[in-house]
Amino acid sequence: MVERKIDLVYGGGSIGLMGLVSKAVFDGGCHVIGVIPKVLMPKEIIGDTFGEVKPVLNMHQRKAEMARQADAFIALPGGYGTLEELLEVITWAQLGIHKKPVGLLNVNGYYNSLLSFIDKAVDEGFVTPDARRIIVSAPTAFELLSKLEVISLHIVIFQPSVIVFFFFFIQLLAVGLPSSYPAVALLKNHIDILNK
Repeated sequence: MVERKIDLVYGGGSIGLMGLVSKAVFDGGCHVIGVIPKVLMPKEIIGDTFGEVKPVLNMHQRKAEMARQADAFIALPGGYGTLEELLEVITWAQLGIHKKPVGLLNVNGYYNSLLSFIDKAVDEGFVTPDARRIIVSAPTAFELLSKLEVISLHIVIFQPSVIVFFFFFIQLLAVGLPSSYPAVALLKNHIDILNK
């Protein structure tokens, strides 16, 4: 992200993976905007924050503001909160509310089951093939950013300082992310790659 001068809009937490991502992007000289409901600030902001912190009243305002600021969406591996936010921006794209690319960082096949589920929904006629193409996935951050840049040239006006919105793990951020989890170690490696 830093090498490509891509700014970051995210959920505003200073702990866990998104805390690491925000620090890496900020330290690399890019703009960081964290949008966070006031009620979550004591749980998700511990210690230093990086860039601009924009408090909002609730989760709906958070998602709307992040979507307004973003030119593309990327989901890291995560839990219920990540899936909810991911499916919402996919639905918005399907309905024509936005034409921004949606990416999945599919580290070690984390999202393979979700992608298989969506492919099954296409096979059964619940999701159109065009709607299936809303989702772009790749196993590495570099490959995903490259794919999103190509798509962005066809969908939105792509500028060198496009803002990318990362989803994050709401439940895990509240308690911290133990680095003993294999997925966490892999994602930290991808964060290091993003910082190059």
